[in-house]
Formats: sequence, C-alpha cells, structure tokens
Amino acid sequence: MRGLLGKATAPKPKNFKGTLHRLWQYFGHERKLLSFILLLIIVDAGVTLTAPYLIGHSIDAMSSNGLAGMGIVNFKLLKILIIVLLVAYVTDAVLVFLQGWLMAGVSQRIVASLRRSLFGKLQKLPVSYFDARSHGEIMSRLTNDIDNVSTTISQSTTQLMSGAITIIGSLVMMLILSPTLTLASLITVPILYLLTRMVTRRTGPLFKQQQVELGQLNGHIEETISGMEVVKAFNHEEKAIAEFEAVNARLFEVGLKAQIRSGFMMPLMNVINNIGFAAVAMVGGVLAVKGLITVGIIASFLSYSRQFVRPLNDLANIYNLLQSGVAGAERVFEVLDEAEEKDDLPQAIELKSTRGQVVFEQVSFGYRPEVPILKKVSFTAEAGSSTALVGPTGAGKTTIVNLLTRFYDVTGGTIYIDGVDIRNYTRDSLRQCFGIVLQDTYLFSGTIKENIKYGKPDATDAQVQEAAAMANADVFIRRLPHQYDTLLAENGGNLSQGQRQLLAIARVILSDPSILILDEATSSIDTRTELHIQDALLTMMKGRTSFIIAHRLNTIRDADTIMVIDHGEIVEKGSHDNLIGQKGFYAQMFESQFKNLESEDND
Repeated sequence: MRGLLGKATAPKPKNFKGTLHRLWQYFGHERKLLSFILLLIIVDAGVTLTAPYLIGHSIDAMSSNGLAGMGIVNFKLLKILIIVLLVAYVTDAVLVFLQGWLMAGVSQRIVASLRRSLFGKLQKLPVSYFDARSHGEIMSRLTNDIDNVSTTISQSTTQLMSGAITIIGSLVMMLILSPTLTLASLITVPILYLLTRMVTRRTGPLFKQQQVELGQLNGHIEETISGMEVVKAFNHEEKAIAEFEAVNARLFEVGLKAQIRSGFMMPLMNVINNIGFAAVAMVGGVLAVKGLITVGIIASFLSYSRQFVRPLNDLANIYNLLQSGVAGAERVFEVLDEAEEKDDLPQAIELKSTRGQVVFEQVSFGYRPEVPILKKVSFTAEAGSSTALVGPTGAGKTTIVNLLTRFYDVTGGTIYIDGVDIRNYTRDSLRQCFGIVLQDTYLFSGTIKENIKYGKPDATDAQVQEAAAMANADVFIRRLPHQYDTLLAENGGNLSQGQRQLLAIARVILSDPSILILDEATSSIDTRTELHIQDALLTMMKGRTSFIIAHRLNTIRDADTIMVIDHGEIVEKGSHDNLIGQKGFYAQMFESQFKNLESEDND
C-alpha cells in the first residue's frame, strides 16, 4: 500500500504519435473549415509580419539621412506608415477573433463526435466489461478525459498552425534584414529544443497518471454517494473520508508534480529569450556603429526576433497541453478498442414467434476459465412451463439466466430455444422475447409512465395503467401528487425499494414477453403485498415459459419444476411435493425456512 504522500510510479504514454493520428481522424468532416481557418491564419501571419517592417521604416523616417542617424523627419511618410500600422493591428484583431470563433465550433463538434463514439461503444460492450470496472471510473473517461481532449483541441490547433507559419515567416524576414543578426538570434534555438524535450519527458507520464488517479477518485465518489445509506448505517463515514483522502492525496501529489515541472518551462524560456535579445542588441549595436545597418532595421529585427521566439515558447507550452490531452485521449481510445459483444453469426435468424421451449445441454461456464461456475448442466423447460431455481448463494442460479439471455456466452455445451442454438438467433431478437425482473431493479430519471413504457414505448396510457394495476402499483401511484407523471429521482430514489420493484414488474407485464425471468422479483416487497402480486405473476405466467429464482421457497411451491442448484450442478429436480417426499437437500431447506417462519410467528 502506498502512503498518503508516497511516491507513485507514473505509467508512460503508450503511443503519443499513434494517439495523435487517431485523434486527427476525427477532424475528417471539418477539414474544409480547417483549410479556411488555415487561410485566415496565413493572411493574419502576413499582416503580423508587416508590423515590425513598418515600425522599422517609421523609425528611419525620422531620419531622412538614413545611416547617419540624424536629419529631417519625413512627416508625410511617417503619417502613412502609422495609418497602415493601425490598419494592420485592427485587421489582426479581427482575423484572430474569426479564427477563435470558427475553431470553437470545430473543436466542439469534434469532441461531440468523440463523445458520441464513446457512448455508443459503451452500449456495445458486454456486461462483463461493466462487472469488472468501477462505474465512476468509466464515467470519468466520458466526462473528464473528453473535456481534457476538448481543451487541448480548442487551445492548441490554431496555435500550432499560426506558430509554424509565424516562425517560418519571421525567419525569412530576419534573413532578409540581416543574416548576421539572424545567426546571433538562433543560438538560443537548440537550448529551447533541449529544454522542451527534457521537461516534456517528465511531464508526459505525470499527466497520464493524473488522469488515472482522477478516474479512481471519481469511482470512489460515485460508489460512496450511491451507497450513502449503507455508509451511514455502518458508521463508515470516517473510513470513507480516509479512503477519499488517500486517493485525493495521490491525485494532489501527481498533479502538483505535473504542474510544477511543466511550470518550469516559461521562466526558463524567458531567461533564454532575454539572453538571445541581449545577443541581438550587442551585435546590432556593433553593426550600427560601423554604419552597416540602421536603427530602424535593429528595431524591426528585434520585433521579428520576438515573433520568432514567441511561437517557440507557445509550442513548448502547447506540447505540455498535448501531453495532458493525449493522456485523456489514450484513456478514451482504450475503451474504444475494447472487444465488443460478438457479432451475430452470418446465418443468424430473427426470433419472432416463440413457443418458449428451453433446453440446456451439457452447459459449462466460468467467469474465469480456471474457476467453473456451471458444470455440464442439462435440463429441459417445456414451453409454457414454470421452472424454479433454488440453492445456496453463489451456486449458479443467476448465471443460468445470464447465459440464457446471452449476457454471457457459454464456454461449453449448448442452449436451445425452440430447438435452435441461441447463438443462431440475432442477439436483439433473442432478448426481445425475455421479460426480466432483477433483484436489484433499476429505474431511469423521468416519469413513472416513461419507466413503465421503457420496454414498449408505443403503449397507451390505458395499457400502462392496466399493467400497473396487475403489478399492484396503481394504488400507490395514484396517491402521488402527479400520479403517473411523477418525476423519479436517480434510480427512483424518491420511492421505497418495494415500490421500485412494483414498477419494474409493471414494466415487464406491459412488454408482454414470451419468456419470463424473475430473479428474486418479490424480495423487497412486504408479505401482504407479495400475496397480491403473486396472483398477478401467476396470471402473467400462464402460457409463458418462466424461470423463477427465489430464496423464499414458499413463493415457488406451485412451479412445475423445481431445480436445486449446488456448486454449479443440478442436485435435485422435481415438483415441490416430489422433492419434499425425497427428504433431500430441498426438503431440508424448506423445513429450515418453515421452522424459522413458525419461530417468527410465535415471537
């Protein structure tokens, strides 16, 4: 474990050039506009490069004797030069505004496209990806890392283009004015290059690590806020704060190092630039004394020298910004490069009218290959039958329904629906035939009506109310201030757990599926409500193949088949009465629960 202020090893960027190249591909639809922006930059560079030239001539206009340095001021020429200079500065301001305005639109469209690609990718990733990662860390990639890329694109693109053009243009003008002074001013360039290379080698990995730590911090915050009731129930506040402080301290440490080391760049460059200006002034003074150049040329040359050096400084700072942006882009592309759910087979067919016969034939599966969860499980659920899955926690009950819905694919054996391997059905059509109520239900932000209609958006209000009535949800909905138009907080936070479960059941009833999967569907509902909802579920289950996962065995007594799962194998199978008569695993479980219920009643 690292201490709060312990040293963290920063990973190096995997592929700086490759990431930039991939990022450039998102500029594809904007290249015409970028070409126009480049044209504006070229025109602006031309205008900018005329300013020092005009300043030099203005100074020389004050001395009509040229190299002598004294004489009559040419006011007519000076007036014209000043007017042209003012026009140049105004034109420069307008062109810079246009560049920034147009580039803002370009950068936001590119980032919107990147964000769209990332969110679309998340919809295509398998459930296993989300099971293995913190949701907050995934959110960080969609928000913080994307924003980092946005800042980099908006601030660096025009500066890179204008900087390159200004450097070339300034160098040409310097050579025209005085090759000797140009040579004197260029002595600082190798020093600037070495400095930039030295600093960015150290800041690049730090910016990468900064994004990683930021993702971990977001993951911890999201997890803590989502489980705030549990945090408070177990008096975990102080520990949650300590964990936050540990992650925050690591982020502070790496962020501080990145900013300090990148901050060295500007002061050091100013020192080097001042040395360069001093060299130009000294050499220029000698040449002026010898009568080889005018004072105006020296003034112009100093301005061009500044224009030449300033983009070098900007490019060095941009490179630091690029390091941070590339770190964010790499994390985005890591998600985009993740393996998606396997494509449907070329011969895959649509599952339309479903009878609902389900067959597991020697099915094996493990979330990790070396740890099998299911071991050659075989059974048949006839169309329209109800099958209950019971057994200890972790026995493999939920895994069976995860395989049936193809949230995961089997590692051995075959699952058939209506005699066809489910891998030969398109995944979308396969999942449309299922109605699933999970133990941990989820409701989306929106109205109650919208949540119930989630699986059938074209349902009428009457159908929504009928489904809610069947789920015994209509009574509590009508007591709410806005009834079916009541807005829900995140995951239905303004409802009780039981009410959220009722809405989830109503959602499934409305979707009218061919196969039902009830994973502890009534686990969060009180006993009285459960009695009402059991009738609705039994009505809904008629004519449909149903799989019920339950720990409360009294809720599945009427199931056609009860399968007892233990350590990934079916250890018993039969009806309730049949299994009780066998006096095996199921009978012991039922007797144990029955005694507990009797004990509670006596209390």
